[in-house]
Amino acid sequence: MRYAVKALDAAGAITSLEVDAAGLREADRYARDRGLLPLSVRRAGASGVGLGRWLPKRRHRFLLVQFSQELLALLDSGISLVEAIETLAEKESRPEARGLLLDLRRLLGEGKALSSALDQHPVAFPPLYVAAVRAAERSGALPEALTRYVAYQNQLDVVRKKVVAALIYPVLLLVVGTLVTLFLLGYVVPRFAFIYDEMGNDLPWLSRALLVLGRAVGEWGGWIAVGAAASCAAIAWVLARAQTRRALELLLWRMPGVGERLRIYQLARFYRTVSMLLRGGTPAVRAFDMVGGLLQPSLRAALSGAALRIREGQPMSAALAEHGLTSPVALRMLRVGERTGRMGDMMERIAVFHDDEMARFVEWFTRLFEPLLMTVVGLVIGLIVVLMYLPIFELAGSVQ
Repeated sequence: MRYAVKALDAAGAITSLEVDAAGLREADRYARDRGLLPLSVRRAGASGVGLGRWLPKRRHRFLLVQFSQELLALLDSGISLVEAIETLAEKESRPEARGLLLDLRRLLGEGKALSSALDQHPVAFPPLYVAAVRAAERSGALPEALTRYVAYQNQLDVVRKKVVAALIYPVLLLVVGTLVTLFLLGYVVPRFAFIYDEMGNDLPWLSRALLVLGRAVGEWGGWIAVGAAASCAAIAWVLARAQTRRALELLLWRMPGVGERLRIYQLARFYRTVSMLLRGGTPAVRAFDMVGGLLQPSLRAALSGAALRIREGQPMSAALAEHGLTSPVALRMLRVGERTGRMGDMMERIAVFHDDEMARFVEWFTRLFEPLLMTVVGLVIGLIVVLMYLPIFELAGSVQ
């Protein structure tokens, strides 16, 4: 079971960590064995009483890319590793991050390698990062490993930012359209209803339905807002559950067109991560084992089968193709990488190719989706306006 521990380190700074232990006592002993003075030990994910149980907890995320960039700059300037860690700890203003860096300094002072020190903090330093540092320690190229990791994370951020930027305009359009619709229904339509009261059943039935809806929104607007907020909170709670996310992910993977794009996106991430590890000196099969957690469950099982084939002596390109972990372009480029012995560089090129493909798809989708969404919002607002004025049009026609 996982436990969250908050403790004081040797320098008196507060640090937080999560450990796997059989119980509270074992988690407490784990912290004390590492020179920490536990202040509180609780189950990870547990919270206090009252509103704190339902409010989201603030997470102190360690800025790994920033740490790598700053450490790289200090090492390139000729500062030793221990002095660089001390410098970063001195400049750090957040107690949690400073405590973590001071603990790294303590472990290095005890003679441990940097990779072993990083491995003591799995929440801040993922296995991929530790493996890259460990491989660099064997070759004596720590700055190069840090450079590769920073470039790797920046490339992943580029793809993520493209997707987020493409979604901003549709979301804003949907929000504005919803607000305008609610304003018409809650404020404008009820006032038209008073004007049309004397006409009674002479109104068209669509207009009568709109007026009834407008009156309901105007009279019960507060309760409707409370219900909408409660519904949004319930939806957010359901979406936060791992089972719901897995079900939605499975649904997306089964959708025609979308599933293939998600597969290409995951393959690009897979190739880029393996490329970073291979260029750092990590064996291919070991790299496959480490990146399996980045893939969707079906691809993870396929990767295990491909790794088994590689252990049996099958070429990497053939093993990945046999288990559906290649595209036609990737397969040809992998074969070239096997002939030239530059598999790491070739996998990076495959990732770049697929990232460009994903960027083109996102651009095409947004160009198609934005006009469609604008048309739907315009039709809804236009329908409300037409139904409000339709009795006036009919009255004017009868007068003529």
